[in-house]
Amino acid sequence: MIEYVDIHKSFDVPVLSGVDLVVATRETLSIIGPSGTGKSVLLRTTNGLLTPDRGDVRIDGVSVYGSAAKVVAHLRRKVGYVFQYAALFDSMTVFENVSMGIPDDETHRLGRPQLLARVCGALEQVNLEPAHVLAKLPSELSGGMRKRVGVARAIVGNPDIVLYDEPVTGLDPVNTAAVSHLIQDIRDRAHVTSIIVTHDIEQAVAISDRVALLYQGQLRFVGTPAEFSASNDPVVRAFADRKAAAEAALRIMDADAVEEPEEEP
Repeated sequence: MIEYVDIHKSFDVPVLSGVDLVVATRETLSIIGPSGTGKSVLLRTTNGLLTPDRGDVRIDGVSVYGSAAKVVAHLRRKVGYVFQYAALFDSMTVFENVSMGIPDDETHRLGRPQLLARVCGALEQVNLEPAHVLAKLPSELSGGMRKRVGVARAIVGNPDIVLYDEPVTGLDPVNTAAVSHLIQDIRDRAHVTSIIVTHDIEQAVAISDRVALLYQGQLRFVGTPAEFSASNDPVVRAFADRKAAAEAALRIMDADAVEEPEEEP
C-alpha cells in the first residue's frame, strides 16, 4: 500500500537520513522514537505535506513526488490525516470542520441533505452524537471530543489510508484508551491502512501489527510487537523497558489504592 524509498530530509541539520519502509495493505504500523527524530516529518511526506530532499513515497505503486499534479491529487484522496491536537478551525462549527475532509468536487456534487448525512455518519463512527455537536465550535468541546472530531474529518472522505500524528498527546488515560479503541474500530470496520506516530509505547504495542523505531534519522527496528518486546538491541530495550516500567508503576498504584483493613481495637 505505501512504500518509503530512501527518504532524506534536513532542516538546517539532517532529520531523516535514508528511510526505507513498506507498509502493507490494511496493516496498522506505529512509528516510535525519541522527540525530534523525524517521526512526524516522515508521516508528512506520505501525502506531500512535506517534500523530501531526496527519495520518494509510492502509494499503490504510484509515485507521490514523480507523478503529474492530477495523479497526486487523486492519491491524496486516498489518505486521511489526523493532526496532532486535532488542528480544527476555531471559527468553524463541527459540521464545517468535518465537511472539510470531503474533496471539493464531491462536496459540490452532494446536496445539503447528503452532505449532512456524510458528516453525521463520520461523527457517529467516532462515538459523537451529531445532534449535540454539529453546531458547536471547537472551544465548546473537551480535548477528547476535539480529537474525535479530527478523526471524523480524516475518515469522512472514505480514505484507504489514515495517518495519525500523536493521536493521544495531551489526553488523560481514559480518553487515551478511548482513542486507541477508536483507531482499532476504524481499522476493523473500514479496512483502512493505518500509520500512527506516537510516544505512547503501550498504545503502539497494543494496537499495532508492527512497530517501527526511528532513531537518529534511520529505522533502528521494524517488527511485530512480540519481536519488539523480545529484542536485545540496547536502543529498543530502552523503549521496551519504558513500557515495562509504566506497567509496573500502574500495578503499584493499583495496589496502593486498595484499602487496608482496619485494625482491631
